[in-house]
Amino acid sequence: MTTPEPGLPTGTPGPGASESGHDRGVRSPGGRWADAAAVASFVALGFWVTARLWLRPSHGVRDNRTDQSQFEWMMAHGARVLTDFVDPFTSDRMNVPESVNLMANTSVLSVSLPMTPVTLLLGTRASFLLFLTLGMIATATAWYFLLSRVVVGTRGPAWLGAAFCAYAPAMVSHANAHPNIVSQYVVPLIIWRTLRLAEPGRWLRNGALLALVIVWQAFINLEVLLMTAIGLGVVVGALTLGRPELRRRARPFLAGLGTAAVMALLLLAYPLYVQFFGPGAYHGLSWLIRGYSTDLASFVAYSRESLAGDARSAQGLAKNPTEENAFFGWPLVVLVVALVWWLRRHVVVRGLAALALLFGLLSLGREVQLNGRGTGIPGPWAALENLPVLHSVVPTRWALAITPIVGVLLAYGAEHVRALAARHPGARRQLRFAAVTVLAMALLPILPTPLPTTRLDPVPAFVTSGAWRPYVAGGRSVVTLPLPDSHYADPLRWSARTGLEMPIARGYFLGPDTRPGQDRVALFSAPPRPTSEFFAEIRRTGAVPPITPQARVDAVGDLRYWRAGAVVLGPHRQADPLRRGMTELTGVRPTYTAGVWLWDVRPLTD
Repeated sequence: MTTPEPGLPTGTPGPGASESGHDRGVRSPGGRWADAAAVASFVALGFWVTARLWLRPSHGVRDNRTDQSQFEWMMAHGARVLTDFVDPFTSDRMNVPESVNLMANTSVLSVSLPMTPVTLLLGTRASFLLFLTLGMIATATAWYFLLSRVVVGTRGPAWLGAAFCAYAPAMVSHANAHPNIVSQYVVPLIIWRTLRLAEPGRWLRNGALLALVIVWQAFINLEVLLMTAIGLGVVVGALTLGRPELRRRARPFLAGLGTAAVMALLLLAYPLYVQFFGPGAYHGLSWLIRGYSTDLASFVAYSRESLAGDARSAQGLAKNPTEENAFFGWPLVVLVVALVWWLRRHVVVRGLAALALLFGLLSLGREVQLNGRGTGIPGPWAALENLPVLHSVVPTRWALAITPIVGVLLAYGAEHVRALAARHPGARRQLRFAAVTVLAMALLPILPTPLPTTRLDPVPAFVTSGAWRPYVAGGRSVVTLPLPDSHYADPLRWSARTGLEMPIARGYFLGPDTRPGQDRVALFSAPPRPTSEFFAEIRRTGAVPPITPQARVDAVGDLRYWRAGAVVLGPHRQADPLRRGMTELTGVRPTYTAGVWLWDVRPLTD
């Protein structure tokens, strides 16, 4: 039996496949040990990337503390759904007195719900860290089994491709507190179930199974699901055009695909309604976030989380350390181009190359950037960014979708070399030496380094002891200084520590800008209020703005709007001006208790 090309019936050779019967080797008893060794290597790589977080319990992700706080909050929400039977798609525990549309945010219910026992027993930091680490390990493992059983049929090339899919520079960059992005283990399952749709006589079963994995991915990350759907559409289209013999399988394929679409839409109908039309729904990302594009120079640069990279090498080529979505380096780019040319006769390789080019062009955004400067050349995204659904995609993340494409191409290339060596035993040593040398030159510079960490301020005893409880009686909230947003999200971590029993004003989430003329585009918090802006200014500058009679009136009005029972100030580098500003603004003298400065504002808000 020969190795099947993706999407083709068994017996149709793919790139590099030979008649050597290596499919039987996949199922051999000795192969189980090879599979175990592959998975063990993925485990080692996963714990290598997150090692500092495991070894330093008081630390968090240095380059993205706010998103770590947000995901810890989301893990607590998932546990609360099962323990308190609250609405899984919205929450009133943040942004009091409004609610937060969690379907329009990164609710990760596919993970937070099953991890409830970990969250309850070990805490939200432990569940976040397990989510992050196991997400990478599971992604590599899923790609390994797809590549070794379906795509190339041999373990060595499959291991190479899978390791790249999970631990490439872009994936390690997103490991900076984006566990929903690095957890792409459902993507290979979607590909596998899509390829099985062509089986005759099983369209209903295969369609139902595909629908289930689609729903699974939808509650991890919808952005990745969209990119997977587009990628599969391009590759399946290429197969249909390039292999006319496959058209006889069109009927079961289309029947299964229709079944999957109908079932997935039925299962996701209400969650998607909440996301797009429910309270807290927004109309696309802000113009600023839509400008997050991939710098053309970043494709050949090295990421700061790579062995050959550092902060200076990536400076100006990405918006932040978490969005280094390309950064393949010159040697790997040259290698991939060479592989595409070498294997150009194979329709899947041509389809993958076209898809990588499409994603790369889309990632350039509305204007092509080169070395941090605009070129004046419009990108294709300029014509697409205002379309429904697409207006909620961060353009630079299209480049992230190139990573699994490169991983599959590497697996194909390695399998092709293996097949050549099998056909030409006299040149086997030379072929292997050349292949290992080329791969080392391309891949060694982008080997991942452990994520940098920073010490987090401990959660104040005021929170952990439950001293806040009397102040939230009657539906009140706790107001923190400064109020949480995309720059300061520690209060989300505090609330998570209480199992979300402590409700907080404002927060760090995507919500609509309801101010006149803003058309409900997304903000990274609630619309600003005078008092939130007052304390944001202190956080930025360390200076207390002039306090006018109107500012005092606004403060009382905002505290009443937030249903504030207490205002608290924990450890913060601007603690002194924040404390002085609050005291002068309200006339309430604070007390220092259980690690926080506390203003009892119930007399003001009653």
